[in-house]
Parts: sequence; C-alpha cells; structure tokens
Amino acid sequence: MAFSSLFTLLDDIASVLDDVSVMTKTAAKKTAGVLSDDLALNANQVSGKDITPQRELPIVWAVAKGSLINKVILIPLALLLSIYLPSAINWLLLIGGGYLCFEGAEKLLHKFLHKNEPHLPAETKIPLAASEKDKIKGAIRTDFILSAEIIIIALGALQQADTLTKILSLCALGVGITLFVYGLVGLIVKLDDIGYWMLQKKSAVSQKFGQFLLFIMPWFMKSLSVIGTIAMFLVGGSIFAHYLPIIHHFIEGLNIPAGFGWLADFAVGLAVGLILCAVLLPLMKSAEKQQAH
Repeated sequence: MAFSSLFTLLDDIASVLDDVSVMTKTAAKKTAGVLSDDLALNANQVSGKDITPQRELPIVWAVAKGSLINKVILIPLALLLSIYLPSAINWLLLIGGGYLCFEGAEKLLHKFLHKNEPHLPAETKIPLAASEKDKIKGAIRTDFILSAEIIIIALGALQQADTLTKILSLCALGVGITLFVYGLVGLIVKLDDIGYWMLQKKSAVSQKFGQFLLFIMPWFMKSLSVIGTIAMFLVGGSIFAHYLPIIHHFIEGLNIPAGFGWLADFAVGLAVGLILCAVLLPLMKSAEKQQAH
C-alpha cells in the first residue's frame, strides 16, 4: 500500500513537472522579444570606460543577484495582482515603460545638448566605487522593469494553467532567464580578455581570431550604448503601444506592414520619452535649485 501511494505521488510529481516544462517553453517563446532588449540593455548598463577589467564580472554578478531578488519580489506580486487587482498590472507596466522612455530620451538630449561641454577635471570626477555602485543600482532598476514585463507576458501565456504550474513555471523562467542573460553579458564584457588569451596560443587560427576580437570589441562596446538606448525606446514604446488603448487603436488604424511594428514602438517610445523630459526635467532642476538654497 505504501509503495502504491509512493508511486502515485511520483507519477503526480512527474505530471506536474511535465506541465511546468511545456508551460515554461511556451512562456519563454512569448517573452523572446523583450529578452533580446533585456540583453542589450544590461550589457550596456554594466560596461563603460570607468570600469576596470578586474571589476567587470563582480559587477555583472552583483546585478545578476539583484535581478534574482527582483524576480523574488515580482513573481508573487504579479500572481497576487492577477487574482485580486488585475487592472493595476497595466498601470504599473505603463509607469515602468514611462521610466525607460524618459531615461532613453534624457540620454539623447544630454548627448546632443551637452556634447561641447568640457570633461570634468580629474579631481572632480566621481570616485570609481561610487560610479560602480551607481551603475549597479541603475542596472537593477532597469532590470526590475524588464523583468516585470517578462513576468506579465509569461503570466498571460500561462492563463490556462493551474496555480502550482504557474508558480513553478514562472520560477523556472525567472531563474533560466537570469542565468542566460547575465551569463551572456559576462561573456560579452570579457570578450577582449578572451582575445588576448587567444593571441598567446600557438595556433595561427586562434591568433587570427584573437586579433579579430581585439579589433572588433572597441566598436562593439561603443555600439552597446546606442543599442541599449534604442532598446529603452523599443521596450517602453511597446508597453504604451500594447497597454494604453488610445495608442494601441491609433497604431492599429495605421495598418503598418508586418515586420515593421517595431518602428511604431520606437516612435511611441521616443515621443513619450521627449514629452516626459519636457515635463519632468524642468521640475527636477527646480527641485535641485530649491535644495541648493
């Protein structure tokens, strides 16, 4: 009798795990678009001239831990909101999307409006430790918004699943995405070191590939800043385009050809970001002046 109960239990567990596997794959497919933007944004956030090679992986690890904590907060919150206050989810996503659009537009404005400003003298530059902490905090904040969208999209794909399958699938997806994204980010920031390592090899092929990596990496790392900013507008714009009915219906009425929807997302993200900058930047400057007096 005991063995029969044990086998029944094991069969039930196997059935649940099989459901979790199927549902996790379904949810992962739905979130693939946001995941590519997540990767570009995070690679941009944890790289920069002010980061020494020795600190690159520790920073990636710190942000990865923050990302896991984000998901520990977001998964139960999303499940509770989906049950008790589903209307709040869209508004929270819109706030997060607005933040991404604002950040992207602020970067653009700073680049074009302050490009002729002289660099800070060495003694007035922000200490490396403070700069590193700011980068980590900024990356974790951005990850929070991207993780929220990924979890909400995944939750939508899991509507037909029972509660246990939803919880396990979201947990598996959260851990899997974090490992994938930050593992790849860690690899990206260390590609130049891999290039140096390959140069030391005796093989001519290894040396050539090492030279190629060292040649391409400065250009690639510079492009991450551009890709990261574009990703901010794409993610933020897509949230407004899909979750704000007035914008959603307007875009539908444009009859945009298949495959070009991302242009609409980008345009919406840029417009929202510039509007928010026009409203918020003067208020922020005014608040700074009041604090100075």
